[in-house]
Amino acid sequence: METPAHLPEHPALAVNTDAARRVVLIGAIVNVVLSTAKFAAGVLGHSYALIADGMESGLDVASSLVIWGGLKYAAKRPDPDHPYGHGKAEPLSALIVSATLTGAALVLAVLSIQEIFKAQREPPAWWTLWVLLAVIVVKEGLFRRVISAGEAIGSGAVRTDAWHHRADAVTSAAAFTGILIARLGGPGWERADSWAALFACGVIGFNGYRLLVPATAEIMDTAPDPEITVRVRAAAATVPGVDGVEKCRVRKMGLEFYVDLHVGVDGLITVAAGHAIAHQVKDAVRAAEGRVADVLVHVEPANVCLYPRRK
Repeated sequence: METPAHLPEHPALAVNTDAARRVVLIGAIVNVVLSTAKFAAGVLGHSYALIADGMESGLDVASSLVIWGGLKYAAKRPDPDHPYGHGKAEPLSALIVSATLTGAALVLAVLSIQEIFKAQREPPAWWTLWVLLAVIVVKEGLFRRVISAGEAIGSGAVRTDAWHHRADAVTSAAAFTGILIARLGGPGWERADSWAALFACGVIGFNGYRLLVPATAEIMDTAPDPEITVRVRAAAATVPGVDGVEKCRVRKMGLEFYVDLHVGVDGLITVAAGHAIAHQVKDAVRAAEGRVADVLVHVEPANVCLYPRRK
């Protein structure tokens, strides 16, 4: 059996990670500007939906910074205390952000309900609609850019950050609709603004829960996409001298994968020959699946392998 030795990180993966961190940081800076603008416009324009939307954007700033920090820490090389690297920081940051988003939705929902039952108040100003229209355009653009970066490196944390931008665009659209109804409806329709804020809370809470599930699954070492296991098995089976692939376990560690394989070989070959085959299996698997960081190969005599020997 081979001793697991962590191989150097892939240069292409490191470059992609740096690009993803830049995108997340840009999103955080944009959120600072938008959050300030929405909160100020909500106060000056008498719109509770816009105030709630501004608070949600403020949470997005903190979320983006957590994601950025998680990616930066996850990219650190292995050390004696963390021989498998620091990849778990990536799903952990996604878990923190998702839980925070869900909790914030509950708090904002309570405030929205309280506002609905308040006495009649002044309707929001017309000009707040222009603020929200600009926010929707910017946020949808950020979503498309960040989700593309997340898909490129397979990062659940970056995808979580992207969906925050989409959720913000949806909540801003809800606020836009509520303000428009409050203005067009006249007296008695002012509460449409607060109802819009409550709807926005529902969207935020739903996204928080939806993103909480995959982050938790990754921390619990849930099996990744079955296609990855299929590619790993197929790559191992192509190595000369491998008569069968028995066990194959794959787990995701941040942005990389770790593989445990049991392969069957001719039971009459030398230990050195079996060791060489194991190295070839490792190289073949890493060549077939670029995000595999390390492969632990256990060699067994083919006559006890669960798969029949190759003819």
